[in-house]
Amino acid sequence: MYRSDSPLVFSGSSNRPLAQAIADYLSINLGKAKVGAFSDGETQIEIGENVRGRETFVVQSMCAPADHHIMELLIMIDALRRASADEIVAVVPYYGYARQDRKVAPRTPITSKLVADLLTAAGATRVLSLDLHAGQIQGFFNIPFDHLYAAPVLLEDLRKRFDIPPVVVSPDAGGMERARAYSKRLQSSLAMIDKRRPAPNVSEVVNLVGDVSGRDAVLIDDIIDTAGSITQAAEALRQRGARRISAYVVHGIFSGPAIERIMKSCIEDVVVTDTIPQETHIGCCKKIRVLSVAPLLGEAIRRIHMHDSVTSLFV
Repeated sequence: MYRSDSPLVFSGSSNRPLAQAIADYLSINLGKAKVGAFSDGETQIEIGENVRGRETFVVQSMCAPADHHIMELLIMIDALRRASADEIVAVVPYYGYARQDRKVAPRTPITSKLVADLLTAAGATRVLSLDLHAGQIQGFFNIPFDHLYAAPVLLEDLRKRFDIPPVVVSPDAGGMERARAYSKRLQSSLAMIDKRRPAPNVSEVVNLVGDVSGRDAVLIDDIIDTAGSITQAAEALRQRGARRISAYVVHGIFSGPAIERIMKSCIEDVVVTDTIPQETHIGCCKKIRVLSVAPLLGEAIRRIHMHDSVTSLFV
């Protein structure tokens, strides 16, 4: 069914530049909303335009400070629901707590499921996210979930940059499916780092499966946090004779010693998307380069609004 009214796109405070770029792609103005705080620090939201019966989209990444940005998103969704919005789509470029998707030890939570329940309880009618750390998180929701991939954006840059397809390397066994998909589309060879993780945010390289000698190598991953895994993997590739080493990662968190590790590493450059704001990180590290996923998210929003296929974006 054709919808004559344009979608309304609102933004929280976590990634307003991305939300603005999405609105620009859709040739609409960003929805008016006051996002602030009371004097005691409690989040204050006020929607500045009529949303009754309208389809609304709230763009908010769950990046640091994650708890604040999640609460802000929940409050904005509640405000839209109480203002009688017809549809409320949570556009979450980076889904926080995604790495807590299962019990890894006795008496631990499954926090990504808790976040899913909170979004649904607040009033979201659909969720749109990009490159989940664990695909099964989609099953934590009882509302429609559109899972997008940044692969078209990263692959376009890779094809422009390399005349001869590089070896695609997964930094761990868990990322092999993702690396294989990139390798298939680039028609290149594939390698994997055999890694052990004795503690959270701590990893050690055990072995390299595949041949990278004399070849350019590209590490593919969904998240770069403290950069321990990616820099150790790069060093393992260098020791095995890789020529140039780059990293293409969707979500650039860069917490703790990440920037220092990247600067000291043999990685030529780290390419990330703008699902998380990167202005501060770019200023600290010349190796970081950012690609925008605004056109991808904007097109997905347009297709949801027009009831077109989203899946065909990745065929």
